[in-house]
Amino acid sequence: MKTKFLFIGTLVTLSFFISCNSDEKTNTEKTTAISNDEIITTTKIDASIEDVTNIADDQFNVQQNSTSKPGGPIKSFLPGCAIITTALNNNTWTKTIDFGVEGCTLENGNTVKGKMIISFANDFSASSQTISYTFDGFYHNGRKLQGSKSIVRTIKTTNLFATAHPVSTAVIDLTITFDDGSVYTRKGTLVKETVAGYGTWFNWEDNAYLVTGKGSTTFPNGDTFSAEITTPLEFEASCKKPFALKGVVAITKNGATAVIDYGNGDCDALAKITKDGVTEEINLKK
Repeated sequence: MKTKFLFIGTLVTLSFFISCNSDEKTNTEKTTAISNDEIITTTKIDASIEDVTNIADDQFNVQQNSTSKPGGPIKSFLPGCAIITTALNNNTWTKTIDFGVEGCTLENGNTVKGKMIISFANDFSASSQTISYTFDGFYHNGRKLQGSKSIVRTIKTTNLFATAHPVSTAVIDLTITFDDGSVYTRKGTLVKETVAGYGTWFNWEDNAYLVTGKGSTTFPNGDTFSAEITTPLEFEASCKKPFALKGVVAITKNGATAVIDYGNGDCDALAKITKDGVTEEINLKK
């Protein structure tokens, strides 16, 4: 009987060990693989950052140029429902943009509500300017943005564009809360180069941008996505969509990799995702 009990005990122990290993493997597989839903989530965060950067750039350009350069009526990136309060104190401009509690819709179809507070020095002749902004109850497509961001803006030539043009380097440290309560953090650096339309400062619709950089997104379960733009992302304001027309982004998570290819220049929300040698087209949605 003793031998029988020992044998049964050994089977129970072995069964438990196998079960634990199987569960551990399953959990590892779940957290290692990169899903399309996760990719779409990161692009939604990208779209939020793209829009708030454009809002800050727009208000800097308006303030810099509205009284110093001719050219006609200003066509702001902001919708008419945005209420802008401007103050100059201690040689620093502060612009508070109130999109209201009901919200406003941007030209690209995204909705924003709450306030953005943007500040920058009054010395527009400086070789570089720093634009800073924070949020006050600010939501982008129902997602709450918190934190701060600074943009260093210069006029120079680069490897991407030989003519002197505006180059904005942004340092990002944001917390994004989705409407289901899930919390994400995004940190990184992006370089946005305005390669067309910067001469017609009063009309943002003819602007075109090249964006490079890298960063990381931490998901609610602790997984971290690292992303790097390997081929510059191309944006055209006339497209009125918050997605790149061209460019490639490489993503890694827990050893897994994926590549996002934004296409050949079509104005749409489609991208090709390659994982484990398999490519499929997905709609990034809003």
